Amino acid sequence: MSRLQIRDVSVLYPGVNGGEAVTALSGININIEPGEFVVALGASGCGKTTLLNLMAGFIQPSDGYLTLGDSSIAGLPRVACGLDLKDQISGPGKDRGVVFQKHALLPWLNVLENAAFGLKLQGVGEKERKARAADYLKLVGLEDFHNHPVYQLSGGMQQRVGIARALTNDPHMLLLDEPLGALDALTREVLQELLLDVWQETQKMMFFITHSVEEALFMASRLIIMSPRPGRITHEFPLEFNKIFLENRDARKVKSMPEFIAMREKVLGIIHGDEVAGGGLH
Repeated sequence: MSRLQIRDVSVLYPGVNGGEAVTALSGININIEPGEFVVALGASGCGKTTLLNLMAGFIQPSDGYLTLGDSSIAGLPRVACGLDLKDQISGPGKDRGVVFQKHALLPWLNVLENAAFGLKLQGVGEKERKARAADYLKLVGLEDFHNHPVYQLSGGMQQRVGIARALTNDPHMLLLDEPLGALDALTREVLQELLLDVWQETQKMMFFITHSVEEALFMASRLIIMSPRPGRITHEFPLEFNKIFLENRDARKVKSMPEFIAMREKVLGIIHGDEVAGGGLH
């Protein structure tokens, strides 16, 4: 099975209007194994979204390389990085599904058509693509909404369509860029539980960005904390709160555990310390 590998990756953004260049990421090294749910947390400006965009193939690293399975997602040519790579990918691909903070659905298509849109672009026949999309819409609880226009749905339901659309291509991993950030608190908790159910059902690799410490601890099988710019991975914590929830189905009980509260305070201390050291980034 595919694993994501990132080696010595840095990203340097050129200066604007003659200003100084900005180092967004520096010396990033991480592996994400099949079936992991990795959550990235850190002060604003630490490079979380830049890291996700690298994984998605939306941008290229200034140094270093990324691989997913035997394919290079972005970076140095195979000779330079000393790897025997069968394929070098320089942009987005169907092996990575992206769920955005804003659902980015097509308002002129209904729910089923939106979920199947990626397969349509790949040339998959109508019957097959709609059948596959229907399976994932059922997984996210939208089996009764196939023919509804997406603009009639609530924000949480629209995000469910976005999740189903990303899954319909059967990617090796899902990249989730603060997908619950725009939702109200109650809907957000429901979607947290839904994503954990999807993770358990599909066993996909997940990389999830959030600004919520509680959300990160609840969902992650591994938490990474990033420093203020230039972004580096400074801490990693293996976690099992998501597995405890999947066993007992009581999110409130999990989030009230003494171990959960202690870890929340520890992580908050790290992030607040980074914000002070970074000059109070906002």
